[in-house]
Amino acid sequence: MKKTGFLFDERYLLHDTGSYHPEAPARLQAVYQGIKEAELLSSLTLIHASLPDLKWIEAVHDKEYIKRFEMACLSGNSTFDCPDNQICQATYETALLAVGGILDATSLVMNAEIDNAFCAVRPPGHHAEINKAMGFCYFNNVAIAARYLQKEWGIKRVGIADFDVHHGNGTQGIFYDRDDVLTVSIHADPVRFYPFFWGHADERGTGRGTGYNLNLPLARGTGDDAYLKTLDVALERVVNFGADVVVVALGLDAYENDPLRGLAITTPGFGRIGAAIARLGMPTLFVQEGGYLCEELGQNLTSVLTGFEEA
Repeated sequence: MKKTGFLFDERYLLHDTGSYHPEAPARLQAVYQGIKEAELLSSLTLIHASLPDLKWIEAVHDKEYIKRFEMACLSGNSTFDCPDNQICQATYETALLAVGGILDATSLVMNAEIDNAFCAVRPPGHHAEINKAMGFCYFNNVAIAARYLQKEWGIKRVGIADFDVHHGNGTQGIFYDRDDVLTVSIHADPVRFYPFFWGHADERGTGRGTGYNLNLPLARGTGDDAYLKTLDVALERVVNFGADVVVVALGLDAYENDPLRGLAITTPGFGRIGAAIARLGMPTLFVQEGGYLCEELGQNLTSVLTGFEEA
């Protein structure tokens, strides 16, 4: 029987810039409560986070950027790099623990102690660029996991599949000129939708990375059936790439009633997404990105995990 790890650490709640901010601690509490109410905890291997070696963050982000982020938090600044990115004194350590927990989960998968893992972390990461914070993101969690898989575990080809409602511009930019990491993203069309300037279908990579970035933007309000057809295209590309491991940037904000509405995936639709990913039959690391407070947030994660496990 395959074993799935579940990363959750209460210290992820310490990054707290007020309940009015969409990326609030309560969203992670809702996710955990949903798993608990669905009585899934007993079937999951629980993982708690440790602090990472900074060299793994430096494999993606500039050292000067990392230090600037740390100093901004210690000095009590209220924002970092842009108005979206509100911070408190605990934000830097929370972001470190998000990375550390994901690397811990990755190690468990690579050591065959578990088969797959879901990382319920915050702050999210896929908008973070090499030297700039954006969109509630500070360290690019999935990009760091990909580089860790390559440099620590010798994985030759990593597939990153981003299913957040917003395009992961940071992840795309980090690997845009590389052919050893495939970046695939399904998201709401960025015309008049965040991040606005990235995520269009004609962005395919540059240099040796040409053809190794695939954007599949969807019309606002796209529902389950059309989404699942597009998902088949995305996952086929992962298979054709020859990925050894897939890192999934999972945004529950594609939900039809998410406060930042862009797409219209139903709760059962998330189960179908989970099942489709499971059918890849390869080690999978889910990393939580978006997904904001609504009554069904925990149910949607439960649906993904149940669909994945049953498939």
